Formats: sequence, structure tokens, C-alpha cells
Amino acid sequence: MNIGSAAKKSGISERMIRHYEKIGLIPAPLRRDSGYRDYSDADVQRLNFIANARDLGFTMQEIGELLDLWGDEHRASAQVKSLALAKAEELGRKAQALSAMRSSLLHLAENCHGDDRPGCPIIDVMAGQN
Repeated sequence: MNIGSAAKKSGISERMIRHYEKIGLIPAPLRRDSGYRDYSDADVQRLNFIANARDLGFTMQEIGELLDLWGDEHRASAQVKSLALAKAEELGRKAQALSAMRSSLLHLAENCHGDDRPGCPIIDVMAGQN
């Protein structure tokens, strides 16, 4: 199938498919006599794997590791579990940081008059004046 069909089946843009090929997440597909890329169902399955891993927050490097594990029939599930738990821990730290930023912004917004006056604690904090 051509890249357009692979993109539709996987939900990944043609540009991203080319990028994944360039960085080695997917192997270079065979080329037709016309020079166009020819993707297989296995390529689309690999693209779906990448998309699902991205949706779970994994980086390109981590996705590469997961793809290696996926292709290794002798892998230990403990390796996969370890990667998933490490990502969950990282996401937890990021969630806490985002929650703290949200709380700070809400606190600043509560203390801002929000009227026609120029004084605003939000601007003061960003300017380092408070």
C-alpha cells in the first residue's frame, strides 16, 4: 500500500511516517518500480504500536526500546513492566508539577482585581517583583 493508505490505516500523518522511517522506528519500506514506498500490513501494525506508545507518553527513544522488546520473542515481561512503571512514575511527577503550577495560577488570579487598574499580582510575580 502507498504512504497515503498507510497513513489512513494507522492514523499517522505521511510526514510523521517519513520521520519515523528517518529516525529508524520503522524500517525503510520496499519501493515500487515507480519509486513510491510500498507499506505492508506489518508496517501499519508497527505504526499503530508507535501511535499507542506515544499516546501513553513514551519518548521516541523509549518507543525504540519497546519496539525491540516487542520483536524479541525471548523478552522477559519484567523488562516491559519496568519501562511502564518508570514512565508512570515520571508522569506522576509531571502531573504533580502541573497541579502545583495550576494552583499557583489560580491563587494569583484570585488576588488579581481583574478590573481597569494596571496593578496585577500575576504580572508582578512574572516580573520578579513579588
